[in-house]
Amino acid sequence: MMYDQERAQQPPAKSRTPAEPRAPHVPHPEPPRQPLQPVTGADSTGHTPGSEQLFPQDARDKLATLLQQAVNTFVDHPRQAVEEAEGAFDKAVTYLTDTLAERGRVLRARWQDQYSEAETEELRLALRQYREITEQLLQL
Repeated sequence: MMYDQERAQQPPAKSRTPAEPRAPHVPHPEPPRQPLQPVTGADSTGHTPGSEQLFPQDARDKLATLLQQAVNTFVDHPRQAVEEAEGAFDKAVTYLTDTLAERGRVLRARWQDQYSEAETEELRLALRQYREITEQLLQL
């Protein structure tokens, strides 16, 4: 066994007696997290890119009506009600998928144009729009 000179120079550790309770472990508190906030900053038309709702109110109303109809018919026709609810779900997923795909195409076209080199400002706006859309998805 080798002699550890550094250890030998340290004062001996204080030993606890069996009656002495161990101090509870207090973890360091984490700083409070701020919820994701969308960037507010409209363009010259007053429109904030990426700030559109994923489901506009009219689409929400239609899907909610379909779902409510399914729920209302459950007692008399349970299988039909579940099929109608599945249809409402499928329409919602299709609408959301189509909306996101279109937004992605439009956004990508703005900064990935093969004939022009995107300027830093265009890239900054694209990054902001991607962030806003992704934050909307995370809030679902």
